Amino acid sequence: MTLSREQFPADFRWGSATSSYQIEGAAFTDGKGKSIWDTFSHTPGNIKNAETGDVACDHYHLWEQDLDLMQDLGLNSYRFSISWPRVLPEGQGRINSKGLDFYDRLIDGLLQRNIDPFVTLYHWDLPQALQDQGGWVNRDTAHHFAEYADVVSQKLGDRVSHWITHNEPFCTSMLGHLFGVHAPGLRDQKFALQALHHVYLSHGLAVPLLRKNSKPDAQVGITLSLHPVYPFSDSPEDLAAVRRHDGFRNRWFLDPLYGKGYPWDTWALYGDQVPDVQEGDLQTIAAKMDFLGVNYYYREVVKHQTGAGVFEVEEVHLPDVKRTHFGWEVFPEGLTTLLERVHAEYRPEKLYITENGSTFQDEWVNGKVLDTDRQQFFAAHLQECLQVLQKGLPLKGYFAWSLLDNFEWAEGFDKRFGMVHVDFETQKRTLKHSGEWFMDFLRVGVVH
Repeated sequence: MTLSREQFPADFRWGSATSSYQIEGAAFTDGKGKSIWDTFSHTPGNIKNAETGDVACDHYHLWEQDLDLMQDLGLNSYRFSISWPRVLPEGQGRINSKGLDFYDRLIDGLLQRNIDPFVTLYHWDLPQALQDQGGWVNRDTAHHFAEYADVVSQKLGDRVSHWITHNEPFCTSMLGHLFGVHAPGLRDQKFALQALHHVYLSHGLAVPLLRKNSKPDAQVGITLSLHPVYPFSDSPEDLAAVRRHDGFRNRWFLDPLYGKGYPWDTWALYGDQVPDVQEGDLQTIAAKMDFLGVNYYYREVVKHQTGAGVFEVEEVHLPDVKRTHFGWEVFPEGLTTLLERVHAEYRPEKLYITENGSTFQDEWVNGKVLDTDRQQFFAAHLQECLQVLQKGLPLKGYFAWSLLDNFEWAEGFDKRFGMVHVDFETQKRTLKHSGEWFMDFLRVGVVH
C-alpha cells in the first residue's frame, strides 16, 4: 500500500521522541542531582541484568550527532524531556546553571536545524531529594514542580513553542506506586492515587506559568498513555468489565483534566483508598490546555473475573495475533478507535500522537539492521493517522518512539524501540531499515 507525505497536511508535525533518563547518561556529571531512577536502577533486583541509565546513549555528550541524525531523517519536530534534578539538584531552590545550559544549547541546536522543540518537563525522573520528603505522595511536590516549571520556562520560553507538563501520569502513579515496577518502587494503592492527584495538581499549577514565561503563541498540554479497551465476549459481564477497566485505565486520567472530576463509578470502587482532594484542586487541575498528547501502543482485551482486585477484571492475551518483543498486540486500528472516542467525549482543541512505536528483535544482515516488523508497524499506524484526519479530527502531529535504542526502564537494554540502533559499548549509531523508510517518507514523500 502506497503512503505519501502529501496525503497529510502541509503543517503536520513529524517527529521522534526520547526521554532524559533513557538517553542522556551523564548521571552524575556537571552538578546533576540524583533522581529516583538513579536510586531505583542501582538497587539490586529492580532492573534486568542489573543495568542502569548511568551512560545510556551518552546523549549529554553526543547531542550534536543525534540532532544531525534528526535532520538527516527529515524531522521537523523533536519531543524530549528535561531532567528535573539536572536543573534543580535538590528539586527546589538552587539552580544548576550547567544543567540548564545543556538544554539551552540543545534547543538552539534544534532551531538551527529547523526542528521545533516539544519539551516535556517530567518523564519520571523525580529528584531523589524530593522523594526523601515523600515524593508525589507529598502535596508540597506539586508546588516544587511549579517552581521547576517556572525556572525552566523563564530560561527557554522565548524559543519553546510546545510544552508538555507530564508524560504518562498512569506510569508515574500506578507503575511507580501501585505495582512497584518503576521508581520509586512502592506498592500501595492509596499512595498511587494520592501521587496521581498531586501530579495533576502540579500540572494545573504549571500551565499558567508556562504560558506567562513563553512566547505568545506557545502551546501547553499533557501526554497520557491511553488504551482502547475491548471485551473478550459480548456477555453482559465482560461488557461491564470493560467499563470498569476503562475507568481504571483511561477515564480516571482524562476526566479531571477536562473538568469532569474523577469518575464517580471508579471513585466508588476505590473505596477508602481515594485521594485527599482539597477545595479548589479540581478547578486547578482542569486548567485549559491547548492540546492533548496521546501515547498509543496497543489495545487491551478484558473479561470479568470474580475476585480479581477491586475491579474484578482480567486481561486476556488472545492467541494467534502478532506481538512485539514486549508481548504487546499489534493492533493499529485501535488508534482510530481511541482518538475518535477521545475527540467525542473530551473535545481537545488539538491532538498529537506523542509516542507510537514497537520493540522487535533486530536482525543484522551485511552491516544493516533489517527491522521490517518495525517499519510495517509505523506504516500501518500512519495509515490509521490518515483515517483519523479524513474523519475530521484535529490531529496535528506524529512522534515515533523512539529516535534511539535506549534504556528501557525495568527492562534495561533488552528491549529496543529505536529507528537508530545504538551499540551501547561503543555508542555507534546505525540507522535501521525502519529509519531509512521513515526518511524516504519524509524526504522523498512516497513509500510502499
